[in-house]
Amino acid sequence: MNRKKNLRHLAAVLSVPLVAGCGGFLPDLSADSQPIVVGTTSSPSTLDPAASWDSSWELFRNVYQTLLSYPPGATNPVPDAAESCEFIDATNLNYRCVLRDNLTFTNGNKLDAQAVKHSIDRIKEINVPGGPAGLLGNLQSVRVNDDHEVVFQLKSSDATFPFLLATPAMSIVDPADYPATAVREDGQITGSGPYTLEYYEEGKEARLSGNDHYNGNAELKNDAVTIRYFSHSSTLANSLKNRKIDITYLGLAASDIDALHRGRFGRDISVTESSGVDISYLVFNPNDPWTGKLAVRRAVAHLVDRAAIASGVYKDTVKPLYSMVPAGLTGHTNSYYEEFGDPSADKARNILSEAGIDQPVPLSLWYTSDRYGSGTALEFQELKRQLEASGLFEVTLRSRPWKTYQEGYQNGAFPAFGRGWFPDFPDADNFIAPFVGEQNALGIPYESPKITEILLPQSRRKSNRRDAEVQFQEAQQILARDVRLLPLWQGKQFLAAAKELSGAERALDPASIMMMWELRRDDE
Repeated sequence: MNRKKNLRHLAAVLSVPLVAGCGGFLPDLSADSQPIVVGTTSSPSTLDPAASWDSSWELFRNVYQTLLSYPPGATNPVPDAAESCEFIDATNLNYRCVLRDNLTFTNGNKLDAQAVKHSIDRIKEINVPGGPAGLLGNLQSVRVNDDHEVVFQLKSSDATFPFLLATPAMSIVDPADYPATAVREDGQITGSGPYTLEYYEEGKEARLSGNDHYNGNAELKNDAVTIRYFSHSSTLANSLKNRKIDITYLGLAASDIDALHRGRFGRDISVTESSGVDISYLVFNPNDPWTGKLAVRRAVAHLVDRAAIASGVYKDTVKPLYSMVPAGLTGHTNSYYEEFGDPSADKARNILSEAGIDQPVPLSLWYTSDRYGSGTALEFQELKRQLEASGLFEVTLRSRPWKTYQEGYQNGAFPAFGRGWFPDFPDADNFIAPFVGEQNALGIPYESPKITEILLPQSRRKSNRRDAEVQFQEAQQILARDVRLLPLWQGKQFLAAAKELSGAERALDPASIMMMWELRRDDE
């Protein structure tokens, strides 16, 4: 998600106008409804599913509908807008879904198989740089048999395709409101998910209310949810402390998590910790005069001290990561540690010397100022310190807000930059495939034929994912040798909530997207 990891899709043309980027008319929400208020530092970058492969998905999950989705606690998707889905041939090249009866969008239009085909086809047709079209490289065509039946024909066998259909990228939209060849840009939404969007102000707030016409798996435990978006961890933390929000799990600084554990936010706020699968990593631009050199990238890899970042910057709220595939997933291996070992300035110096580089390398490191929490700036200051302490690099730190930052890296403007990733689905494939190939989540082509043409296709023929471990491990070895990507840390999951709020432990799906409908107040 890219997810990637971030917030993700929306739903519904509404009776009040939506507002993008400015104040607008606020609907009269009764005080009796007591909407649950969720806080996060990851605001949507777009309202159109065809344009988003990032944390916009969080919002999308709650207002759009997909053919399949995850029940609470499940790691395998089940039919949602669909009544049934299955591969219909021995080669697993054709995947059929039969829709539920009586599906409608919030504008009253019918949701049928043609709408599903339109929703998927437009992703590939619009082909937004760094957008979800990169997920559909193995899709040959979408065929509609009747109003209820749609068949996806694949180019090669892919056991992960059902997981893909469960991602908010594959949200179903109304053909009447979403052009086939362009991103919808009128600031409005038409969906069929558990909630409708009652009000939206870009980067500030989204107000959701239950969709009376929803026909799917979700069982709403509340009538309304407000999502508030924060640009800084400190303001998010203060809002939690002052009870202006009820729950958060993205964006708190390490110091805030420590304060929560020590009870400094008050007795009415609880915090739970669990293993996470989100990762942080550096990306090197191969078209840059310096980061395009393998020796420079390998020198950086020899100097980065992940343990110092995890303990010094993040107070052990994250753990060092030596692979793009996080620990806990089938196929994980410490390929970068095997390739580079412990930090060593001598090894880095020898690599640069052998490449004829005998001067400090000028390196611009970019990060987003408002996406992953306040620890990001401290993390990059630590990276600068580590690289310059060797005498081998002269580092300039630069940052931008997420929206222009995203445009910058997709246009190849940054020599090296930081990204975070929440998985689209919980499989090692989703920590490798999104970053390689001509079209990927980073907007910078990464040609690796061994991975894209041999290893990934082989792994996708394995219905039992443990049988794909060999392919995943070899792919990780290739990533480590190329050093186009440099993993830094794997997150832990911290969920802070008011004690009268229940359902939080069921509210996160396998991709760590919050299913808002699981939240409820104990006094309601």
